[in-house]
Amino acid sequence: MLHLLSQLPLQAEVFARMAPGDDIVLLDATVCGALRGHQDNRLLQQVMARACQVYAMRDMVEAYGLQAGRLLPGVEPIDYAGLVELTVKHPAIHSWC
Repeated sequence: MLHLLSQLPLQAEVFARMAPGDDIVLLDATVCGALRGHQDNRLLQQVMARACQVYAMRDMVEAYGLQAGRLLPGVEPIDYAGLVELTVKHPAIHSWC
């Protein structure tokens, strides 16, 4: 399943519904949650430890004035073409707002 997250703070209840093999895309302000030292790092690290891949939309990282090099290890910046590829890969998509 593909999970689209777009609101901070990130919720533990949302991550509890994610399964190994799921992909997660951070949109809007949630890209800030992937910065090293952010309070939401623990949740992202837990879900990555369950074999979920976390992506951050590159243009949103840039829009918030962040540098991709400051993202948690394992969080991959992607562009819109990458997002389209993920939507093709996953027939089930859940948006968390």
